[in-house]
Parts: sequence; structure tokens; C-alpha cells
Amino acid sequence: MKTFFRSTSAHAAAALVFASAFVAAVPAAAQELKIGYVNSERVLREANPAKAAQAKLETEFGRRERDLADAGQRLKAAADKLDKDAPTLGEAERNRRQRELVEQDRDLQRKRREFQEDLNQRRNEELAAVVERANRAIKAIFDAEKYDLILQEVVFAGARVDITDKVIRALNAPAAAAPAAPR
Repeated sequence: MKTFFRSTSAHAAAALVFASAFVAAVPAAAQELKIGYVNSERVLREANPAKAAQAKLETEFGRRERDLADAGQRLKAAADKLDKDAPTLGEAERNRRQRELVEQDRDLQRKRREFQEDLNQRRNEELAAVVERANRAIKAIFDAEKYDLILQEVVFAGARVDITDKVIRALNAPAAAAPAAPR
């Protein structure tokens, strides 16, 4: 048993020496790394190209959205009128109007689904263009300022490594002044 304890303590001592050397080397290596963080949500919310894309979508889909809302209001008014008139209507007339309302509701739901699908597709297209521009701006900052690593998804990041404002400024700069990153 004495041999086991001696060999275990010898291994523990060697592991301790190795760990101490590793821990001593980490701060030196960490100081040499240049790391940046970009808050993608903020970029997509605050950068001018993202705002322009949102405005474009609102212009493109605003009328259609208002038309759907109006159709929904008309359907609701017709349903309320049927509820009000139901006691005085004959059974055949009441059934006919109920079928019409069900058909109108089904048609409205279909139009709303189509609208949502079209809007989502166009939003994804516009978002992809903004993300591509943002990635080019991030790459330009990465190259110009000699970063080792730039992250977009993190749990926590300190203000010292947050370069979101730089990316937003680069995206907001006029196209002629914005540096083009090599692909």
C-alpha cells in the first residue's frame, strides 16, 4: 500500500507542476489574442441598411396587410349582424348566411397564410442581403484591426470586446467610403 500512495502522490505532484505551468502560460497567450464581439440583433435593429429593408417591406406589404385587416373587420361585422338577426331569420336563411360566413372566414384565413408566407420569404431575402453586408463589414474590421477572432453568438461579452458600434458605423457609412472586404 505504501507504494500506491507514493506513486499517486508523485503523479499528483507532476500534475500540479504541469497545471501550474499551463495556468502561467494562459494569461500570456490570452493577452496576445485580439477578440471581438458583434451583437447581431443590434446590428439588424439599428443599422441603416436594416432600417431601409424594414421600410421597403412595410411599403411592399402595407396595403395588403391593411386590406386583410379590413376584410377581417367586415367578416366580424357580418358575424355580429347574423347573431343580431338570427332570432328573426328563417332556418334556411340563417343556415345560408352561416355557410357564407364560414366560406368567407376560410378564404380570409387562406389569404392571411399566403400573406404571411410571402412576407416571411421577402423578409428573409432582405435580411440575407443585410447580413451579407454586415459580414463584409465585420471581415473588413477583422482584417484592418488584426483580430484573431470575432464572435456573434455569446452568452456574455464585456464592453472592451464589443465592436457592434464599429460594425453599425461601417454599415451606415456611404457606399463609397465603406471599405470593401476581399472575398
